[in-house]
Amino acid sequence: MTRSMASCPELEIIDGFYDTAECERIYRHLRHQHQWPDNRYTVAGRQFILPRLQTWHADPGIRYSYSNNLLQTRQWTPVLSEIRNQIETYLNFSFNSVLVNLYRNGNDYVGWHSDNEAELGEQPFIASVTFGAERRFEFRHKKSSENGRVLLRSGTLLIMQPNFQHHWLHSLPIDQNVSEGRINLTFRKVITPALNGLSP
Repeated sequence: MTRSMASCPELEIIDGFYDTAECERIYRHLRHQHQWPDNRYTVAGRQFILPRLQTWHADPGIRYSYSNNLLQTRQWTPVLSEIRNQIETYLNFSFNSVLVNLYRNGNDYVGWHSDNEAELGEQPFIASVTFGAERRFEFRHKKSSENGRVLLRSGTLLIMQPNFQHHWLHSLPIDQNVSEGRINLTFRKVITPALNGLSP
């Protein structure tokens, strides 16, 4: 396991967080036994096709909206709970939710964005782990011309420090050279809605 910083100081990369055998076991389970939903979603009354498959899992009472589209909350599965416990132990930080994305091949992608939804609070700390095909994670500064990219290999844990979402956009672009699938788990801590607003 190798811990290093990307060219962006608010990104940390841990290669080999999971070894090859564990990566294969987890990827096969999630790809073939995870219940993937249809990839259509609705924004402002219009229906769109999500360019990947996606599920959202969280503790009871936790809700989250992505691009103003409220995601259906599912319970934690044993495999997702196992991975959460391992990452929480390593980072000494507690997460209450995970977004699971399946990129079926290099044509599936996610565009430029920041994970800065109000539900994540002002200082979102996010941990992202990859299984399957290697894909490029790209990032660019919101104000300057700075940009960079990181090749995320299977078993890599990517840590996004809180200020990363304030200063940077990131994406997983189309790569037509990739024919295999990739599954990414993005662990977050959602601020629980209270009756009179948001509370930690």
